[in-house]
Order: sequence, then structure tokens, then C-alpha cells
Amino acid sequence: MSNIPETGRTPRVQIRLIIIQVLVFSLFATLGGRLWYLQIRNGDEYTDEAKSNHVQQVVQPAVRGSILDARGVPLADNETRLVVSASRTDLMKMKDDGKGVLTRLADVLGMKPKDVMDKVRLCDAETPQPCWNGSPYQPIPVTDEATTQQALQIRERAEDFPGITAEPMAVRRYVAPGKANTAQVLGYLSPVTDEEIEKAKDTDSPFLRSDQVGRSGLERTYDKDLRGKAGVTRYEVDNLGRVIGLAQADKAEPGANVVTSIDARVQAVAEWELHNAMKEARKVFDDNTGTNYKADSGAVVVMEAKTGRVVAMASQPTYDPNAWVGGISAKDYARLTGKKSNFPLLNRAIQGQAAPGSIFKVVPTTAAVNAGYDFNGRYPCPSSYSIGNQVFKNFESQGHGSITLGQALEVSCDTVYYALSHQQWKKDGGLKPKKNPADWFYKTAHQFGLGAETGIDLPNEVTGRVPDRRWKQKFWEANKDYWCKVGKKGGDYIQQLSYENCLEGNLMRAGDSVNYSIGQGDTLVTPIQMATIYAAISNGGTMWNPTVGKAVVSADGKSVREIKPKSHGKLPMDARTRKLMNEALAGVATRGTAAWRFGGWPQDKIPMHAKTGTAEVHGKQTTSWFATYTKDYSIVMTISQGGTGSGASGPAVRNIYNTLYGLDMEGNQDLKKALLPQPQKALPKIQPDGSIDAPKITPYEPAKPEPEEDAALAGPPPATGRRD
Repeated sequence: MSNIPETGRTPRVQIRLIIIQVLVFSLFATLGGRLWYLQIRNGDEYTDEAKSNHVQQVVQPAVRGSILDARGVPLADNETRLVVSASRTDLMKMKDDGKGVLTRLADVLGMKPKDVMDKVRLCDAETPQPCWNGSPYQPIPVTDEATTQQALQIRERAEDFPGITAEPMAVRRYVAPGKANTAQVLGYLSPVTDEEIEKAKDTDSPFLRSDQVGRSGLERTYDKDLRGKAGVTRYEVDNLGRVIGLAQADKAEPGANVVTSIDARVQAVAEWELHNAMKEARKVFDDNTGTNYKADSGAVVVMEAKTGRVVAMASQPTYDPNAWVGGISAKDYARLTGKKSNFPLLNRAIQGQAAPGSIFKVVPTTAAVNAGYDFNGRYPCPSSYSIGNQVFKNFESQGHGSITLGQALEVSCDTVYYALSHQQWKKDGGLKPKKNPADWFYKTAHQFGLGAETGIDLPNEVTGRVPDRRWKQKFWEANKDYWCKVGKKGGDYIQQLSYENCLEGNLMRAGDSVNYSIGQGDTLVTPIQMATIYAAISNGGTMWNPTVGKAVVSADGKSVREIKPKSHGKLPMDARTRKLMNEALAGVATRGTAAWRFGGWPQDKIPMHAKTGTAEVHGKQTTSWFATYTKDYSIVMTISQGGTGSGASGPAVRNIYNTLYGLDMEGNQDLKKALLPQPQKALPKIQPDGSIDAPKITPYEPAKPEPEEDAALAGPPPATGRRD
């Protein structure tokens, strides 16, 4: 133990503390001085240098998922091509806005300089296609068909082509297996716009500037699934553009595959048969107009009756969706959208509206029963029906005596429906309607789903039209001023009609009701609506939302999200009415207006049901309609300005059924030749590496009829029923 007093240590401790305090103070002073030097004196200089150190993004586009048919056959997939692109940002920095570079590029690519410059200009209200409607900061594809030699020239002479890149890229391809084009169903892609990028930035599916977006068809409906997620690598770079570090890297996730209910084989048959039916219709002379039928457009739908799944959907005129890949040319754009094009981009199966003619009669038949008329009661079917001074004739002015509603469907007697609708019109008050008229004929049409979308998983479906009292009033309010302006009492047909509409165009006249009862007048339907209705009659009354998408399957096949059928209602008929109507529609195919098209059909094995329709259109030739169903399928075809239902569309629909079931014209069945005797249920298997063992599709080659058979098909219908 030390004898030194405790107070003896104090001076030395104090000295040490003072020294430490001085050192700490000196350090803080030095640090403060340095901070002042960096932040105050040279602050601006270092701030500028710091700003030069930033993050650059390198985007690796995700591989877009494939669109597959029900057996796994690709309808749309991707292929690697050499894509030449131009950076508009770099070009705009040049004195001539890059015209010299683009001219040299055109020479290498074998294109006209104007065509290249048109492709890289931005779209606006005054700029016609071709132009770039994507982000101006994204490389703009000039061509996706560059050869290896062209790409090497561009890359080896980089100093002559600043702002130009030539890189291998995955490019969309519309395969058309077995010549199954499927254009309007698939849709097409185009670049994302700045507006779309801004709108989607806070969603769970934001866009990158490099994204391609579905603009129509399945490409649009399932765009989010198909697009996947692009890979983004973020590098820290200095003011000289040198990489100084890796900030973050997100791997690209390929898009999912969409499996459809389309069968590419049946699709090819449907497309060919529709095209051929229109071609044959143009050879037929129209007595009413003194010219051959124009048959200018048409559509056909093949649908599973019990689920609403679409097996085939064709629309004419059509186009090649590959025209949009890599940017559409001016020539192709004009061909697809010009006045003489007849709008091939329209999917007439869901966007084509027309008066349905007699295939509509299942609606007023049901309406009459619901209004209290006996299905098996007797109703006169004279050759004409008069209301005041106006005479409404039966088709081909043929009478059939006193018949039941079922027989009226079989022979397509118009006058039976004229009388029933006229009676109901009078019961509802005629020109002075009751406060709450029953309107059975119009109410029933709405219950059948008409005047509304079916809910199909394709964009831009139209609703058609039920011309009921509410519609009449709105239509009159919208057009009254015009009618009053052009109307003239005692003028020509249009002037006189406008004059009458000006005064009382909102009134439901007797003539409106009787025309409506046979699917004429202002009534409009779409093929998909009628296919849905006839499928519902087949399956017991359920109206399914038509669907094309069947499942969404991840790129590795591990995740499967099935798209289940959904219903939007039941037909407004009881079991007895459906049974009697089912028998009547079978009669149409065996002894009625469609019998001459189903000669030899094995009715005992595969019961066929049909309804023919020939709709009159003011100023045009008649529209052909043919609606059918079996226990498995519903098929509806229509041809604008094509003639009669059974005459123009009948043979094509019969041929589609023959290929589905493997039948010849005598009704003999060969299941080895049947394409789809029963609807496809199982989904195709996608392997972990993304490969699909899909069967190959050969082009459809229709059997050539024997000369005698061909003549019989072209000849008049049998005496058992009239043509409609």
C-alpha cells in the first residue's frame, strides 16, 4: 500500500486531461475546417461531381408468353431475329436531326430513306401511320428482318451509324399452324406509350419503356399474364460513364402461356369454309338486285354447347397479324384501314351487328308461350298478313295452312309471328300504350341476353340492339332535329320517312312490332350472341359467358390457373317448352328449311338441330344466317349480302360438322378422321424447360364432292321445305 497522499496525483491527472481536451478540440477543429472546405468553399464543384455519379438501368426484356391452342399447338410465340433500332434521342442531337445517318441506314437495309424516316417519327393527331406511338426515349425498331450481313455492316461501321443498333431479339410470331390464321382472336402488339407508363406506374403491373402491349384480341385481354417481368440491372456510373459499382439486379421473369379452347385444326376448317362459302355465294345471281351476291364479309363461331368455350372463331375479311410485328408499314396500314379495306381488323363474330332474320324466331316463340299461347295450338300461316293498308308477306309468299308453333319454326312461317306480335301490341295499348305494357316479345329478348354483351374474354364486344320502347324514345330524341330538317311530306322514300319520324318516331307502331317478331326492322345481333343462345337451348338452358382462354400456365409449367366457365343466366323457358323447341329445331334439319343441307345426316346417332335465316337489309342484299347445335357444339355462320341462310351458309356449316365428327356426306362415321368428336378437356403439359410436346397440324384439304353430289348441292331444295 502506497504512502503517497491522494492529493499528490491531482496535478498530473489534470495535465493529462488538458492535453486530451486539446487533442480532441484540434481534431474537431480540423474536421470542421475540412467540412467547411468541402461544403462551403468547394461545395458547388463537388456537388456537380456527385451529380455526375448516377445510376444507369440496363433492361433485359422478358420473353412474352405463348398463346396455345387446346392441344398445346402455338398460335403465337416468339422467334429470335436481328432487329435494327434507332435512338431518336441520339439522332435529335445531330445537326441534321439524323437524316444523314438514316439515309445511310436505308441504303444498307435496302429500304427507301423516306420509309426509314417515317418509322422513327412520333405519332400525333396529324401524323399518319407509319409512325412511332411508343416512348420517344426508347430505341425505335426500323426492321426486324435484317440479315447477318446487314447487321455486321452496321456494327463494324459504328462511326457511320451513331444511335443505330443491330441486336438479336425475341420477336413476336403469329404461327398460323395448318393455315389457321386466327388473326382477330389473337390480336397484335404495339409499343407502350408514355401515357400508359404513367398510368400504370403505381399498379402491380408497371410498364417499362421497352414493353410491347397487346392492342386487341387475346394479346390485350391477357397482356398482364403474357408480358412477364423484364429484368433490370442498375449500375452506378461516374460522369464519364464508367461503371463504378453494381447497385441492384433483378432477373427477368418470362411471361406465362395462355392455353385457349381454340383447336387449330377446327379453326383452319372454319376459316376455309367461311372463305369458300363467300366465294361460292359471289357466283350466285340475285334476282332482286339483278347482280351476283357481293358476299362482302362474314363470320362463324364454333362453341362447346355445355361450357361456352370457343373452339373456332373466324371473321372475313381477315389479315396477317405479323404485319404489325416490328412496326407496320404504310402500305400495310393503308390496306388494313383504308376505305376499300372493308375493315379486316374487325372481329365480326363479336363486333359485326346485323338483323338476324328467322334464326331470331326462337325468341318470339318463347315469348308467345310465356304470354299464354299454347306451343301445340293451331295458328294460321297465310301467304301474307295485312295491317291497315300495309301488307306483310310470308317469305316467298308461301302459305302453310293452320300449324303449331313448332311447325312455324320448321317451315319458318313469318305470318304466324306477325299475327302473334300484332295481337300483343294491341293488348299493350297499340299507339296509346298502357302505363306498364307487358311487352312480352321485347322483354323475352332481353332475357335471352340480347342487347347486352355476352361477357366473352375478348375486348370491344358490341351489344347489338333490342328496339324496345326505351330504345325508340332515346333514338328519337337523338335524331329528331335531323329528321325534322331533311323530312318532307310527299317527298322520296327517305324524305317521307324522315318526315314521319320527326312527328312520331318515338311511337311503337304495329309495323315495328311485326317486323321485330321475325328478326327484322331495327333488331341487331352478333354471331357470338346467337351461338350462345343456341348452345343454351342444347345444354338445358344455361347461357354461358363465351370464353377463349382456358388456362394461364407459368413458363415452367408449375403454376396453372384454370379459367372456369361462368354463366350469365338461364333461358326464360321451362323444360316442356325447351323440349318442344328442341324437337322443332330437329325438324328444321330433317324436314324443314335446312333439310336439303343435311341429307344423309345420322340423326339417330348425332341429333342435329338447326334454324335458317335470311335477313333483309334496306339498300343491300340479304344477309345469310345459319344457326345449329348438337349435344356437343353450337355453330353459327353469317354472310353479309350472301343470299339465303341455307343456300349460302348451309354447306359450310355442314362441312365443319363433318370434320368434327368424321362424317362423309352419306353419314358414315370414321372416328380416325374425326377432328374433335368430343370437346377437348385435358390441358397440354408444359415441361420445366418451357417445351411443349405439341402435335403438328397439316393444312385442311376439303373433300371434293362427286359431280352428281355437287350438282345436287347447288340445286333447289327438296319439296319438303322452303329455302330460308
